[in-house]
Amino acid sequence: MNDKNDPHPYVQLARKTISRLLHGEPLHGDPLLGGTGRDNELWKAERACFVSIKTLQGDLRGCIGTILPAQPSLDLEIISNAIAASTRDPRFPPMKAPELDKVTISVDVLSLPEPVSDLSELDPAVWGVIVSRGALRGVLLPDLEGVDTVEQQLDIAARKAGIRKIDDVVTIQRFRVDRYKE
Repeated sequence: MNDKNDPHPYVQLARKTISRLLHGEPLHGDPLLGGTGRDNELWKAERACFVSIKTLQGDLRGCIGTILPAQPSLDLEIISNAIAASTRDPRFPPMKAPELDKVTISVDVLSLPEPVSDLSELDPAVWGVIVSRGALRGVLLPDLEGVDTVEQQLDIAARKAGIRKIDDVVTIQRFRVDRYKE
C-alpha cells in the first residue's frame, strides 16, 4: 500500500528504471522491474504510454512514448519508454545520474486512438491528438500548459510531424490519458 505522498507505482517504476540505468545497475532481478505484469492487475494490460521527464523548473528534459502498445504488458512498456525518454530523446543529450534529483517524472497511459470526424469532438484539456498524412505522424498529449485551443493543439502536432497545413488529406485521431506524476 502506498502512502498518500508516494508516487503511483507506474511513476515509481519509471524512476527506478531510469535510476538503475544511469547508475549502471541491472534492469532485472528486482520485483519492481520486469516480471511484475504477470501476476499484478496494475501491469497486465497491454497499453501504450508516454514517460515524460521535466526539470524542477518545469522545462521538458525528455519525453518518449507509444500510441499503440509495443510490449506485452504495461510494466514492460513503461520500462522501455523510461529508458528511451532518459537516453534517446533526440531533442536532448542522454541524462546523467546527477540529474535524477533535479527532475520529475510522469507516466501517461493512453486509451486506444479513435478517429475524429469533426473538430468539435476535440478538447485539448481532455483529448490528446494524432495528426497524420501518409507516413508523417505527430502526437500531442492533452492538458499541456500553454495549449488552450484545438487549433493550437493540432498545429503543434502537425508541426511535430513535418506537416505544414491541416487540410482534408490529414487524418486526425484522439485519445485520452490517465496521468500519473510525482
